[in-house]
Amino acid sequence: MTKIEAGLIRRWLDGWTVARSLPEAEPAGDGLRSKCDQPGREVEVFALRADEEPESVARLATAVATARQVTWLTVPTLRPDTVEAVVGAAGLELVQRSEWFMTTDLTEHPQHEPAAPYEREVRTEGPVTVVSLHAPSGEVAARGTIAVVGGDAIADRIETDAAHRRRGLGRAVMSALAEAAVSQGARTGLLIASQEGQRLYSTLGWRHEADVLIARGPVGQSLAAG
Repeated sequence: MTKIEAGLIRRWLDGWTVARSLPEAEPAGDGLRSKCDQPGREVEVFALRADEEPESVARLATAVATARQVTWLTVPTLRPDTVEAVVGAAGLELVQRSEWFMTTDLTEHPQHEPAAPYEREVRTEGPVTVVSLHAPSGEVAARGTIAVVGGDAIADRIETDAAHRRRGLGRAVMSALAEAAVSQGARTGLLIASQEGQRLYSTLGWRHEADVLIARGPVGQSLAAG
């Protein structure tokens, strides 16, 4: 593969906005624009054709650099060195270079039950399922979200509390999310993995499709510094 397909990025973004209860992303020149409404991350722009048309990243980066709101630029790519140079030349600050865009066949996802004494809670509202693993004290030790859109399921915010790591809880959360998504008709899993999560997902059969670079504009830089 010489590029990541724009359609795959669109499918991920469709589910990501549903998982986070955000408005549907809007066209933004060479990409898509999502209103995140987070402190220090009001708007996020997603590049669609970074490898197919490298000049598109430069245009998006320039737009982000001159945006009045705190705007971030996310670029899935198979050429991270090239993208890093382009966003740097536009005056953007690289926030994250080591994330991965990953996919899997959910029907073949391995299943792992949470080890005792953790108890699993699964809550589904419409297309969104939230899985929580509770410690005996009642605190949430691990959790994750998945949103089903058509045949896709987008996993998001997979977290394990620091005090409960290395106990297989991440595997148990992902297993429950996959099971719930398949029961709703999903087949393909999509996610963007942090550096910490990449090994976990790889052991569960998720495949690396592209690197993901995230940068923010000067407005975001100045607010973060203050």
